[in-house]
Amino acid sequence: MTTPRTPEVPSVATATRPEVPPPGSARGGCWEEAPAMAEAAPPGAAGACGGPDPGAVPVPVPVPRSRRLLEALLNRSLRIRMSDGRTLVGAFLCTDRDANVILGSAQEFLKAADAFPGSEPRVLGLAMVPGHHIVSIEVERDRAGTPPPGPPSAPH
Repeated sequence: MTTPRTPEVPSVATATRPEVPPPGSARGGCWEEAPAMAEAAPPGAAGACGGPDPGAVPVPVPVPRSRRLLEALLNRSLRIRMSDGRTLVGAFLCTDRDANVILGSAQEFLKAADAFPGSEPRVLGLAMVPGHHIVSIEVERDRAGTPPPGPPSAPH
């Protein structure tokens, strides 16, 4: 009785990793910063390879008040009146610098003159409202009856 023979496998050449010069050398493993960019970098900015600068102290970046207000409105229910008389109600998802607004789970209500008595709203789902068509925006109150977040009061 003979034992089954395993076929011989040819040897496989393995690729070796090229030698990487140490960071900071002329041919470093990462991109070098341009001198103008290095001077403009704030304290605590990333080093040349994207890692933190070893001697840098992190500097907190202030968040603008307008951004805090918009973030407080995320996922809140908005009522947007448009220039053609329609009203959209939905959850605020995002906006851009042109004041376009994206609403989720949006419903469209026609102006009173166009609507049939007792007509139901049209379900739109995800809707983009162009900023130049927005006449007014209202925020729905919370169930607890608290008003929407207003601008923070200045310290006295």
